[in-house]
Amino acid sequence: MVDKVVLKNATETAWMVYRARHPEVDAHDSRRCLLERHLHGRSKPRESDTEELAGFGIAYLQRLPRDGR
Repeated sequence: MVDKVVLKNATETAWMVYRARHPEVDAHDSRRCLLERHLHGRSKPRESDTEELAGFGIAYLQRLPRDGR
């Protein structure tokens, strides 16, 4: 599992970058929850790096449908 602090920071970073690119997305959009679950499930030791994990999160968000479902 990913360290809680790293997970929180990576989630915040990925969500902030995604919303900067997509200003129409509400701060409480369901994609944020999907992002948190996706990053929480990552378990490789190398993924303890916040920036790397945030990058995975941004890539994941880009693959989601625009309507957040």
